[in-house]
Amino acid sequence: MLGFQEEKFTHLHFYFHDIVSGPKPSMVLVAEPNGKVKNALPFGTVVAIDDPLTTGPERDSKLIGKAQGIYTSISQDEMGLMMVMTMAFTHGDFNGSTLSILGRNMIMSEPIREMAIVGGTGAFRFVRGYAQAKFHSVDYSKGDAIVEYDIFVFHY
Repeated sequence: MLGFQEEKFTHLHFYFHDIVSGPKPSMVLVAEPNGKVKNALPFGTVVAIDDPLTTGPERDSKLIGKAQGIYTSISQDEMGLMMVMTMAFTHGDFNGSTLSILGRNMIMSEPIREMAIVGGTGAFRFVRGYAQAKFHSVDYSKGDAIVEYDIFVFHY
């Protein structure tokens, strides 16, 4: 039929580096709202990302892929983002496979945020599961953040 094998459970753990500072940022502003709002990501802001995914929190730890997509500031009252991104794995057991995430990410009010895994390719065809994200470190003066991700998925 479709070549399904027995369903597998996979837990992935890695770090997402959202870098705003320096000569080669991995996050760039695409659009921002009119007006003089005085916070880092005012409601309506849209950014594009091409963030490295690594095995450890250090910038020079082993690269396993990239998180590529956009996020939008979605709340007028608190710091909340709508994440639309694909995690493309370029090294390791899942080289050539992707996971797609869609979800609300309340980055300041929830210490551990949960988002849906809505699709995948390669080893993650017909995937279902969720991602948990929490800050590992944030440099508020530069805007750089390292986010720890735990991904829990069922796939064939």
